[in-house]
Amino acid sequence: MVSVRFGLSFLPDCTPETKSPQAYFSDALELSVQAEIGGLDSVKMTEHYLHYYGGYCPSPLGFLSAVAARTKSVRLITGCVLPVFHHPIQLAAEAAQVDAISGGRLDVGFARAYLPDEFDALGLEMDESTDRFRESIRAVQRIWTEEKVSEQTPFFSYRDVTGLPRPTQRPHPPMWGAAVRTPESFTWLGTEGLGLLITPLISPHEFRDHLTLYRDAFQAAHADSGLRPRVAASLPLVVADTDERAAEIAETYLRRYLDVWAEAVSPWDKRESSAYRGYSGFGWMLRGLQPAKLYTEGGAIVGSPATVVERIRAFNDHIGGVDQILWQIDFGAMPLPEARRTLELFCDKVLPEVKKL
Repeated sequence: MVSVRFGLSFLPDCTPETKSPQAYFSDALELSVQAEIGGLDSVKMTEHYLHYYGGYCPSPLGFLSAVAARTKSVRLITGCVLPVFHHPIQLAAEAAQVDAISGGRLDVGFARAYLPDEFDALGLEMDESTDRFRESIRAVQRIWTEEKVSEQTPFFSYRDVTGLPRPTQRPHPPMWGAAVRTPESFTWLGTEGLGLLITPLISPHEFRDHLTLYRDAFQAAHADSGLRPRVAASLPLVVADTDERAAEIAETYLRRYLDVWAEAVSPWDKRESSAYRGYSGFGWMLRGLQPAKLYTEGGAIVGSPATVVERIRAFNDHIGGVDQILWQIDFGAMPLPEARRTLELFCDKVLPEVKKL
């Protein structure tokens, strides 16, 4: 039996008509406090720009600072910051500041970014994103752990930099990286010793081979270090008193979630990049995806408490085991009472049954 930790995963997918920015963050902060009271371990927030898919939150660190002020124990996870859009000196300093404010509760998750409109608006080349992503992560880690750091890369350069503030956690906050479709991303994250963040959209079975790549690369590079691979999965969750009510809620709000996501990735319908193999047509796939398919095949967990317990166990078995599951409970601009009910039922009736998987 392996202990699995559970938390919340936020990614705003609201329009002004469905929920204002003020209402969204008020709800998310209330849910974060309730999650800690209910026994969850973490709160995660994602960075995006311009689109209703994520665009309310350009700064996960800003949001997590507000969570830190309202909580005492939950881990605070960036899921993720997009280092290709930041200078590493800036990113290292801002993360270390939140680590200090929270008393050493920050985990820093990095993602490569994949929305074409973000790259275009910020004047960056998508084909350079892999190298920029990797160079930035390594630079941030050096700034956290070394003094008088110098870098000379195609993307940034500096000499004799000693970052401030220094991280509260030593040698630095736990580091994670997101991977979605590219096998090389899973291998690189394992080789670098980062934790792995995944969002298994449709079938968990599709991720088994990728997770094997990650774990094999991690073991090959860090067999004698005492480090171990770590995997956290983010999934939509609806818990209601009956399966029928849960499915009704899921149909409405998963459809909104998928539609907002599809609009953000629609540039991929006519775009290709050597750095993003398999992303062309992403919008078409999301527009054609039915909510029921998402939760019947494991890409979301929906049902009564008893059904959710069974589906969590099945998900964990199918995917080969994860260390954390981070729940999206407010997707589709879901009203706070509905999201709060899912969280209450999960903490009261599901969590005691799934702490050991």
